[in-house]
Amino acid sequence: QSLPQQKLLTWLSVLECVEVFAEMGTAMVWGEMGRWTIIVLIQLAKAILRLLLLLWYKAGIQTSPPIVPLNREQQQPLHPQDMEDNSSGKDQTYVGRRSSRVVRSLQSTPSLQSRHWGSPQQREESQSRRAEEMNQPPTPLGLQETIAESLYITRPLLHLLSLGVWGQRSWKPWLLSAVLDISSLSLLSDLKDLNRRERAELRRRTILLLYYLLRSPFYDRYSEGRILLLLRLLADYVPGVGFVTRPLMDYLPAWQKIYFYNWG
Repeated sequence: QSLPQQKLLTWLSVLECVEVFAEMGTAMVWGEMGRWTIIVLIQLAKAILRLLLLLWYKAGIQTSPPIVPLNREQQQPLHPQDMEDNSSGKDQTYVGRRSSRVVRSLQSTPSLQSRHWGSPQQREESQSRRAEEMNQPPTPLGLQETIAESLYITRPLLHLLSLGVWGQRSWKPWLLSAVLDISSLSLLSDLKDLNRRERAELRRRTILLLYYLLRSPFYDRYSEGRILLLLRLLADYVPGVGFVTRPLMDYLPAWQKIYFYNWG
């Protein structure tokens, strides 16, 4: 990736990390008008950055989060003592004469900070496989797939525009957003030879369609009573589940009021 593309991904990641905090903080300071203003500005900035990545840098199907989080356990550097052992040429494994089983040599046991339970070969193979997956170039998108990804990117802006036109109680913003999400996934479903990251992203978007059961006005008219009844039954009749379901019942109304939790 070029340096400008990395900067765009970094800014996009920062926006996704602070969007909920910005919405809640603005609502406390400037009220409802300030809240919706910051929501529109953040969604507009995210859409511009994503469209630049898609159309200018040919980034393909964009994942969320834009920058894959670092796996610190896999990227943990060696302890100085371990580096000395490796440089001294000590064998890291011992092969049993009868069983042919590979075990770690006691002389090359790493320090507690960098110790893991797999064999050195397994760790090296997993690291190399993960590095190959991360370095795979994005799948080239044709015209149909580019339109599908553009629909997914612009869907939040169109949803906000429909909210401003028809209001938050109308079914039209809910239906418009659902149609755009389903259309985008349908157009992308014909794309073959996706890498692992892109397949995981499409699965994530498919699972997120369940959010429409929790989004207003569908939630207010149909889902709320059934979900609360199910959580209450689980809390009353399944031992130990109440520690999770009762706080969840209290949290759902607050979750419903935060735009970036259920629509962003």
